[in-house]
Amino acid sequence: MLAASGSGAPGSERIPKVSLESAGLGSAVVMRCHDRSIRRGEGRALASLIADVLPAARRMVLDLSEVQALDSGALGELVMTHMWAEAAGYALPFACPSNPIRALLESTNLVSVFDVYASVEDAIVAMRQEEIRTA
Repeated sequence: MLAASGSGAPGSERIPKVSLESAGLGSAVVMRCHDRSIRRGEGRALASLIADVLPAARRMVLDLSEVQALDSGALGELVMTHMWAEAAGYALPFACPSNPIRALLESTNLVSVFDVYASVEDAIVAMRQEEIRTA
């Protein structure tokens, strides 16, 4: 299991470093996580950012290429956020997981829960194809 390095006081929710950008055509946005490790409080803050942006965008790719570690609390926050997004009819695929994050998702069998793609572009193409199929 991967562990994140410590930062902040217990219970503090440091806002993770992220950037948002348009994915081109349509309303999809890409949220790129720039933190190497994400702990429970940071995961909660990330989930809150996603919940703030996703209802307007309806489609968001979460780029995890720079993330090397997630603790169990942050992983749980991502699971809950993904479940909420799916239930609300939003698309929230994950893209570019680093090797340690991909191994974590595989060992916890979460690759069967999340939509995980090798690249942001692959995730965007898949969302567009799904939109065409359901139109």
